[in-house]
Amino acid sequence: MSHIAASLQIRNTTFKNRIIKGAMSEALANHAGQPNRLHLGLYEAWAKGGLGCAITGNVMVDFRAKNEPGVVVVESERDMAELSQWAALGKQYGMVQLVQLSHPGRQCPKGLNKETVAPSAVPFSPMLATTFGTPRELREDEILDIIQRFAHAAQVCEKAGFEGVQLHGAHGYLISQFLSPLTNKRQDQWGGSIENRMRFLLEIYQAVRAATSDNFIISVKLNSADFQRGGITEEDVIAVFKAIDAAGIDLIEISGGTYEAPAMAGAKEDKRKASTIAREAYFLDFAEKIRQQVSCHLMVTGGFRTAQGMNAALDSGACDFIGIARPFAVETDLTERLLVGLDVRYAVDKIKTGIPIVDKMAIMEIIWYAAQFKTIAQGKQPNPKLSPLKVFFHYVKGNLKAVIQGQINSRKSA
Repeated sequence: MSHIAASLQIRNTTFKNRIIKGAMSEALANHAGQPNRLHLGLYEAWAKGGLGCAITGNVMVDFRAKNEPGVVVVESERDMAELSQWAALGKQYGMVQLVQLSHPGRQCPKGLNKETVAPSAVPFSPMLATTFGTPRELREDEILDIIQRFAHAAQVCEKAGFEGVQLHGAHGYLISQFLSPLTNKRQDQWGGSIENRMRFLLEIYQAVRAATSDNFIISVKLNSADFQRGGITEEDVIAVFKAIDAAGIDLIEISGGTYEAPAMAGAKEDKRKASTIAREAYFLDFAEKIRQQVSCHLMVTGGFRTAQGMNAALDSGACDFIGIARPFAVETDLTERLLVGLDVRYAVDKIKTGIPIVDKMAIMEIIWYAAQFKTIAQGKQPNPKLSPLKVFFHYVKGNLKAVIQGQINSRKSA
């Protein structure tokens, strides 16, 4: 029997197979951060394709801290009707849905929000400083407020009918910023030692667990490494994994990289060992190592392209779930193919516009796929040959409109 097709239960929720769509930015919400029929169309397409579980794209817990235009924001029960429809859609097809809750911290384009905040006022590298401004250091009362925002958002998601949430602690977002000594220079209880730097993550987990029922799934996405000199060490990473596991987390998704070192976008692929390339997954070696340290379920995302490679990873015991992201943007029926032993149709290469400064960033690995999602959401077929340059200029135009709208809203509220 194919390991991919085996079911697995977490708390009282049954995952009908081991394929999970990893979080990818949908960019389908309006300027107020509200979900709509496009989200339903997109997730129904994946559900019809046999997907066992979908993790949503970034859902922000604070409207003042959006990472991009078109992101969903959950601060209250304002959109309960739409969220409930979204959750019910998954149940209709037997597809588990986890809402990825996130705060971007300093990773917000200039002008999108009134200001950006972070553990410390650390600027970006010169290459990205033109796009991302230097953040303001968070006060402790603001840190405590953000923790409660995660908890309240999770509570709303459970009330809407979602099976669980994923806390985004990877890819340089706020939780990841607290974990890294490069972005966390604090001298109080939230910085310094790894015990202090992981406090923000653990406090969020405890608050979410207290705000939701015993049957609600709580997962977290964590970096195995941030691939930056002076960043979080492997020793510290293992300590974080062990601590969140001991706290009671249900599932950890293993990833890696930040906007400044975008390994999650495949930028490091050519430097991988030959043995790792043969086994497909970027982070499988780390999963095997951490498997000996934690007892919770593990998910590995990134690099899987064949049913054989996925089954081998599950058979090894290194992970319990296979995370697949980018291929789902161009083939919505991928799960059905994998379940019968067929492989990914389209090996999508790194998306390049031909503009060097743009191509060095991870941004195209987000917005090109978001353009495909809009097509799918409208009931059309995705286009694997879609022009990255065309997508980029359309994105710049949309981003400019969002910035102008944000400035207008700020003046009205002033």
